[in-house]
Amino acid sequence: MANHGDKTQLSIPEGVILGHALVSRVADSLGIRAFFIKGPASVVQGLRLPKTSGDVDVFVHPGELELILRGLRERGWRERPVDPDSTTFPKHSVTVDHPEWPCCIDVHFRFPGMETAPDDCFRVMWANTENLELAGQVVRVPSKALGILILALHALRSPHLPDCRQELEFLADLTERESLAAAVLDVSTSTGALAAMRPFLEGLLPQTVTVDWPEPSTEWLNRLMAKEPGSARLIAIAQAPLLEKPGMLFRAVFPAPEVHLSRDIYADMSLRGRFKSHKARWARFLRSVPKIVRDLNQLRHGG
Repeated sequence: MANHGDKTQLSIPEGVILGHALVSRVADSLGIRAFFIKGPASVVQGLRLPKTSGDVDVFVHPGELELILRGLRERGWRERPVDPDSTTFPKHSVTVDHPEWPCCIDVHFRFPGMETAPDDCFRVMWANTENLELAGQVVRVPSKALGILILALHALRSPHLPDCRQELEFLADLTERESLAAAVLDVSTSTGALAAMRPFLEGLLPQTVTVDWPEPSTEWLNRLMAKEPGSARLIAIAQAPLLEKPGMLFRAVFPAPEVHLSRDIYADMSLRGRFKSHKARWARFLRSVPKIVRDLNQLRHGG
Protein backbone atom coordinates (compact mmCIF):
# COMPACT_ATOMS: atom_id res chain seq x y z
CA MET A 1 0.00 0.00 0.00
CA ALA A 2 1.36 3.43 -0.92
CA ASN A 3 2.62 5.62 1.87
CA HIS A 4 0.71 8.87 1.45
CA GLY A 5 3.27 10.60 3.63
CA ASP A 6 5.87 10.25 0.87
CA LYS A 7 6.31 13.20 -1.45
CA THR A 8 6.92 12.74 -5.15
CA GLN A 9 10.06 14.61 -6.15
CA LEU A 10 9.96 16.42 -9.48
CA SER A 11 12.96 16.02 -11.76
CA ILE A 12 14.60 19.22 -13.01
CA PRO A 13 13.18 18.94 -16.58
CA GLU A 14 9.70 18.28 -15.14
CA GLY A 15 10.04 21.21 -12.76
CA VAL A 16 11.14 23.57 -15.55
CA ILE A 17 8.23 22.63 -17.83
CA LEU A 18 5.67 22.85 -15.02
CA GLY A 19 7.33 26.07 -13.82
CA HIS A 20 6.49 27.69 -17.15
CA ALA A 21 2.83 26.76 -16.67
CA LEU A 22 2.88 28.06 -13.08
CA VAL A 23 4.43 31.42 -13.96
CA SER A 24 2.10 31.83 -16.92
CA ARG A 25 -0.91 31.22 -14.65
CA VAL A 26 0.36 33.70 -12.06
CA ALA A 27 1.02 36.34 -14.72
CA ASP A 28 -2.40 35.84 -16.35
CA SER A 29 -4.19 36.03 -12.99
CA LEU A 30 -2.53 39.38 -12.28
CA GLY A 31 -2.88 40.81 -15.79
CA ILE A 32 0.91 40.87 -16.27
CA ARG A 33 2.52 40.78 -19.70
CA ALA A 34 5.10 38.02 -19.46
CA PHE A 35 6.98 35.96 -22.03
CA PHE A 36 9.49 33.14 -21.67
CA ILE A 37 13.04 33.32 -23.02
CA LYS A 38 15.72 30.69 -23.60
CA GLY A 39 14.88 27.30 -22.05
CA PRO A 40 12.68 24.56 -23.56
CA ALA A 41 10.58 27.03 -25.55
CA SER A 42 13.68 27.92 -27.61
CA VAL A 43 14.28 24.23 -28.32
CA VAL A 44 10.66 23.74 -29.44
CA GLN A 45 10.99 26.78 -31.73
CA GLY A 46 14.14 25.31 -33.29
CA LEU A 47 16.32 28.15 -32.00
CA ARG A 48 18.50 25.91 -29.89
CA LEU A 49 19.94 22.42 -29.93
CA PRO A 50 18.23 20.07 -27.43
CA LYS A 51 19.56 20.70 -23.94
CA THR A 52 18.33 20.46 -20.35
CA SER A 53 17.44 23.79 -18.76
CA GLY A 54 17.97 24.21 -15.03
CA ASP A 55 15.57 27.11 -14.47
CA VAL A 56 12.64 29.08 -15.85
CA ASP A 57 13.46 32.39 -17.54
CA VAL A 58 10.59 34.84 -17.83
CA PHE A 59 10.63 38.47 -18.98
CA VAL A 60 8.25 41.11 -17.59
CA HIS A 61 7.81 44.87 -17.86
CA PRO A 62 10.05 46.62 -15.27
CA GLY A 63 6.99 48.27 -13.75
CA GLU A 64 5.36 44.88 -13.17
CA LEU A 65 8.39 43.19 -11.60
CA GLU A 66 7.28 43.65 -7.99
CA LEU A 67 3.75 42.54 -8.81
CA ILE A 68 4.80 39.18 -10.24
CA LEU A 69 7.31 38.66 -7.43
CA ARG A 70 4.52 39.24 -4.92
CA GLY A 71 2.37 36.68 -6.71
CA LEU A 72 5.19 34.13 -6.57
CA ARG A 73 5.87 34.88 -2.88
CA GLU A 74 2.24 34.12 -2.11
CA ARG A 75 2.85 30.66 -3.59
CA GLY A 76 5.91 29.94 -1.45
CA TRP A 77 8.68 31.24 -3.73
CA ARG A 78 11.42 33.34 -2.13
CA GLU A 79 14.05 35.66 -3.52
CA ARG A 80 17.59 34.32 -3.43
CA PRO A 81 20.31 36.45 -1.78
CA VAL A 82 22.22 38.64 -4.22
CA ASP A 83 25.44 40.61 -4.11
CA PRO A 84 24.41 44.11 -2.91
CA ASP A 85 27.04 45.71 -5.18
CA SER A 86 24.92 46.95 -8.10
CA THR A 87 27.79 49.04 -9.49
CA THR A 88 29.97 46.06 -10.32
CA PHE A 89 27.02 43.86 -11.20
CA PRO A 90 24.13 45.93 -12.67
CA LYS A 91 20.95 43.97 -11.98
CA HIS A 92 18.85 42.65 -14.82
CA SER A 93 16.84 39.87 -13.14
CA VAL A 94 15.61 38.52 -9.81
CA THR A 95 15.99 34.83 -8.98
CA VAL A 96 13.45 33.04 -6.78
CA ASP A 97 13.39 29.46 -5.53
CA HIS A 98 11.02 27.16 -3.66
CA PRO A 99 11.96 24.45 -1.14
CA GLU A 100 9.73 21.92 -2.93
CA TRP A 101 10.77 22.69 -6.50
CA PRO A 102 14.00 21.46 -8.14
CA CYS A 103 14.49 24.58 -10.26
CA CYS A 104 14.65 28.35 -9.87
CA ILE A 105 12.72 31.07 -11.67
CA ASP A 106 14.69 33.99 -13.13
CA VAL A 107 12.44 37.01 -13.58
CA HIS A 108 14.09 39.36 -16.09
CA PHE A 109 13.22 43.04 -16.39
CA ARG A 110 16.07 44.08 -18.71
CA PHE A 111 18.62 42.25 -20.84
CA PRO A 112 22.37 42.99 -20.98
CA GLY A 113 23.36 44.30 -24.38
CA MET A 114 20.04 46.05 -25.01
CA GLU A 115 20.69 49.74 -24.39
CA THR A 116 17.25 51.21 -25.12
CA ALA A 117 15.40 52.43 -22.00
CA PRO A 118 13.85 49.38 -20.28
CA ASP A 119 10.22 50.57 -20.74
CA ASP A 120 10.69 51.23 -24.46
CA CYS A 121 12.71 48.06 -24.89
CA PHE A 122 9.95 45.94 -23.38
CA ARG A 123 7.36 47.49 -25.71
CA VAL A 124 9.47 46.49 -28.71
CA MET A 125 10.05 43.00 -27.33
CA TRP A 126 6.38 42.44 -26.47
CA ALA A 127 5.43 43.43 -30.04
CA ASN A 128 7.77 40.66 -31.23
CA THR A 129 6.25 37.77 -29.26
CA GLU A 130 3.98 34.91 -30.27
CA ASN A 131 2.04 32.04 -28.70
CA LEU A 132 3.45 28.55 -28.14
CA GLU A 133 1.91 25.49 -26.48
CA LEU A 134 4.07 24.23 -23.63
CA ALA A 135 3.11 21.90 -20.77
CA GLY A 136 -0.43 21.77 -22.13
CA GLN A 137 -0.77 25.52 -21.84
CA VAL A 138 -0.40 28.36 -24.32
CA VAL A 139 2.46 30.63 -23.26
CA ARG A 140 4.02 33.74 -24.77
CA VAL A 141 7.50 33.43 -26.30
CA PRO A 142 9.75 35.62 -28.49
CA SER A 143 9.40 35.59 -32.25
CA LYS A 144 12.24 33.82 -34.03
CA ALA A 145 14.04 37.10 -34.70
CA LEU A 146 13.79 38.26 -31.07
CA GLY A 147 14.66 34.76 -29.84
CA ILE A 148 17.84 34.78 -31.94
CA LEU A 149 18.73 38.23 -30.58
CA ILE A 150 18.29 37.11 -26.95
CA LEU A 151 20.20 33.85 -27.35
CA ALA A 152 22.99 35.53 -29.34
CA LEU A 153 23.41 38.28 -26.73
CA HIS A 154 23.56 35.65 -24.00
CA ALA A 155 26.27 33.72 -25.85
CA LEU A 156 28.17 36.87 -26.87
CA ARG A 157 28.86 37.64 -23.20
CA SER A 158 31.27 34.68 -23.12
CA PRO A 159 32.31 33.91 -26.71
CA HIS A 160 35.53 32.31 -25.40
CA LEU A 161 33.54 29.38 -23.98
CA PRO A 162 33.04 26.35 -26.30
CA ASP A 163 29.29 26.07 -25.55
CA CYS A 164 28.76 29.74 -26.41
CA ARG A 165 30.74 29.43 -29.64
CA GLN A 166 28.64 26.41 -30.62
CA GLU A 167 25.42 28.30 -29.89
CA LEU A 168 26.55 31.30 -31.96
CA GLU A 169 27.44 29.02 -34.88
CA PHE A 170 24.05 27.32 -34.67
CA LEU A 171 22.22 30.66 -34.55
CA ALA A 172 24.24 32.08 -37.44
CA ASP A 173 23.43 29.03 -39.59
CA LEU A 174 19.73 29.31 -38.69
CA THR A 175 19.66 33.04 -39.42
CA GLU A 176 21.24 32.51 -42.83
CA ARG A 177 19.16 29.44 -43.71
CA GLU A 178 15.83 31.12 -42.90
CA SER A 179 16.84 34.58 -44.19
CA LEU A 180 16.24 36.20 -40.80
CA ALA A 181 19.19 38.63 -40.78
CA ALA A 182 17.06 41.65 -41.75
CA ALA A 183 14.48 40.89 -39.04
CA VAL A 184 17.20 40.37 -36.40
CA LEU A 185 18.84 43.65 -37.49
CA ASP A 186 15.52 45.47 -37.15
CA VAL A 187 14.78 44.23 -33.61
CA SER A 188 18.44 44.78 -32.62
CA THR A 189 18.18 48.40 -33.77
CA SER A 190 14.89 48.97 -31.93
CA THR A 191 16.23 47.55 -28.64
CA GLY A 192 19.59 49.34 -28.80
CA ALA A 193 21.50 46.07 -29.22
CA LEU A 194 23.41 46.89 -32.41
CA ALA A 195 26.77 47.47 -30.71
CA ALA A 196 26.67 44.20 -28.79
CA MET A 197 25.33 42.24 -31.79
CA ARG A 198 27.89 43.52 -34.29
CA PRO A 199 30.23 40.48 -34.02
CA PHE A 200 27.26 38.20 -34.76
CA LEU A 201 25.36 40.23 -37.37
CA GLU A 202 28.05 41.91 -39.42
CA GLY A 203 28.98 38.80 -41.40
CA LEU A 204 25.35 37.77 -42.00
CA LEU A 205 24.12 40.99 -43.65
CA PRO A 206 24.29 41.53 -47.41
CA GLN A 207 27.07 43.85 -48.56
CA THR A 208 24.40 46.21 -49.88
CA VAL A 209 23.18 46.85 -46.32
CA THR A 210 24.96 49.74 -44.60
CA VAL A 211 24.79 49.91 -40.82
CA ASP A 212 25.96 52.76 -38.60
CA TRP A 213 27.36 50.61 -35.80
CA PRO A 214 27.36 52.44 -32.43
CA GLU A 215 30.07 52.03 -29.82
CA PRO A 216 29.36 49.41 -27.12
CA SER A 217 28.49 50.68 -23.65
CA THR A 218 30.88 50.49 -20.72
CA GLU A 219 28.59 47.95 -19.03
CA TRP A 220 28.73 45.66 -22.05
CA LEU A 221 32.51 46.01 -22.43
CA ASN A 222 32.93 45.22 -18.73
CA ARG A 223 30.82 42.08 -19.10
CA LEU A 224 33.02 40.93 -21.96
CA MET A 225 36.16 41.71 -20.00
CA ALA A 226 35.13 40.03 -16.74
CA LYS A 227 36.01 36.45 -17.61
CA GLU A 228 37.53 35.34 -14.32
CA PRO A 229 36.45 35.35 -10.63
CA GLY A 230 37.18 38.77 -9.17
CA SER A 231 37.90 40.52 -12.46
CA ALA A 232 34.55 42.34 -12.55
CA ARG A 233 35.27 43.93 -9.16
CA LEU A 234 38.79 44.97 -10.15
CA ILE A 235 37.50 46.54 -13.35
CA ALA A 236 34.80 48.42 -11.43
CA ILE A 237 37.36 49.66 -8.87
CA ALA A 238 39.70 50.78 -11.65
CA GLN A 239 36.89 52.78 -13.30
CA ALA A 240 35.41 54.25 -10.08
CA PRO A 241 36.01 57.84 -8.90
CA LEU A 242 38.99 58.12 -6.56
CA LEU A 243 36.88 58.74 -3.44
CA GLU A 244 34.82 55.59 -4.03
CA LYS A 245 37.77 53.24 -4.51
CA PRO A 246 38.58 52.59 -0.80
CA GLY A 247 35.01 51.56 0.03
CA MET A 248 34.76 49.32 -3.00
CA LEU A 249 38.09 47.72 -2.18
CA PHE A 250 36.98 47.10 1.42
CA ARG A 251 33.75 45.44 0.24
CA ALA A 252 35.75 43.29 -2.18
CA VAL A 253 38.07 42.06 0.57
CA PHE A 254 35.34 41.74 3.24
CA PRO A 255 32.16 40.89 1.32
CA ALA A 256 28.69 40.93 2.83
CA PRO A 257 27.15 37.54 3.76
CA GLU A 258 24.83 37.82 0.72
CA VAL A 259 27.88 37.41 -1.54
CA HIS A 260 28.54 33.93 -0.16
CA LEU A 261 24.85 33.04 -0.08
CA SER A 262 24.44 34.08 -3.71
CA ARG A 263 26.77 31.22 -4.64
CA ASP A 264 25.24 28.72 -2.22
CA ILE A 265 21.98 29.53 -0.45
CA TYR A 266 22.79 26.85 2.16
CA ALA A 267 26.29 28.17 2.91
CA ASP A 268 27.31 28.06 6.58
CA MET A 269 27.26 31.65 7.84
CA SER A 270 28.78 30.88 11.24
CA LEU A 271 32.17 32.43 11.96
CA ARG A 272 33.89 29.17 11.01
CA GLY A 273 31.75 28.77 7.91
CA ARG A 274 32.37 32.31 6.72
CA PHE A 275 36.10 31.83 7.21
CA LYS A 276 35.97 28.74 4.97
CA SER A 277 33.97 30.65 2.36
CA HIS A 278 36.51 33.51 2.43
CA LYS A 279 39.35 31.00 2.02
CA ALA A 280 37.67 29.32 -0.95
CA ARG A 281 36.89 32.73 -2.48
CA TRP A 282 40.52 33.86 -2.24
CA ALA A 283 41.71 30.53 -3.67
CA ARG A 284 39.48 31.02 -6.74
CA PHE A 285 40.75 34.57 -7.11
CA LEU A 286 44.45 33.70 -6.82
CA ARG A 287 44.13 30.92 -9.39
CA SER A 288 42.66 33.40 -11.84
CA VAL A 289 45.16 36.25 -11.25
CA PRO A 290 47.28 35.63 -14.42
CA LYS A 291 44.20 35.82 -16.65
CA ILE A 292 42.83 38.82 -14.76
CA VAL A 293 46.11 40.69 -15.37
CA ARG A 294 45.76 40.03 -19.09
CA ASP A 295 42.14 41.28 -19.03
CA LEU A 296 43.11 44.48 -17.20
CA ASN A 297 45.98 45.13 -19.60
CA GLN A 298 43.52 44.78 -22.45
CA LEU A 299 41.15 47.22 -20.72
CA ARG A 300 43.98 49.71 -20.09
CA HIS A 301 44.93 49.69 -23.76
CA GLY A 302 41.33 50.22 -24.85
CA GLY A 303 40.74 46.69 -26.09
